[in-house]
Amino acid sequence: MKEKKVEEEKSISKATVARMPLYLHFLQEETAKGSKYISSTVIAQNISVSSVLVRKDLALVSSEAGRPRLGFAVNRLIVDIEKFLGYDNLSDVIVVGAGGLGRAFLGYEGFKNNGLNVVAAFDVDKDLIGTSVSGKRILDLEDLETFVKENSIRIAVITVPKHAAQEVLNRLIDAGIEAVWNFAPAPLRAPKNIVLKTEDLAASLAMLAGKLYRADGDTSKR
Repeated sequence: MKEKKVEEEKSISKATVARMPLYLHFLQEETAKGSKYISSTVIAQNISVSSVLVRKDLALVSSEAGRPRLGFAVNRLIVDIEKFLGYDNLSDVIVVGAGGLGRAFLGYEGFKNNGLNVVAAFDVDKDLIGTSVSGKRILDLEDLETFVKENSIRIAVITVPKHAAQEVLNRLIDAGIEAVWNFAPAPLRAPKNIVLKTEDLAASLAMLAGKLYRADGDTSKR
């Protein structure tokens, strides 16, 4: 039975997995409005996909089949999607780099809605070590490996300068970290068994500015 479940999870595409948080966020908004049932058509209109795809996606993670004229039970879908994403079991996360962005991660409580619990940050700055943000400590980077192993941490966020990012990643992997969200503008290298996601904030902002510039240009031609 367990092997069958593993096979089913492997058959779910990355695109489907990526849509699940979108479904969850929309459904949470609906339940806050008091909605108890919702149709695949309404979900599709708000997620910008087809209703057929919505039904296929939800059938992969939920036994909720939907009721004629009523639709899907919102609360049941929320529970099933949270379970699929692992949001029903908070995962502890650490941040390496306690600069402005790192401290923002410590202070942001919204991660808990997505099953993540940021527990501490690490830095080399003696003025920051020993302080806390929203009750979460900033620790000495020298204690990184010990903390990760003693607390069974599997997820880390990197917010250090570019030149230090690869060394930090290597240390995290050696300590047992399995997934890393990297905000350092550096092309990091990691083994295939490590989940590595890199965000280039400067490039993303430049892309937005470029799209805005082109949109203004198109408007001026009309």
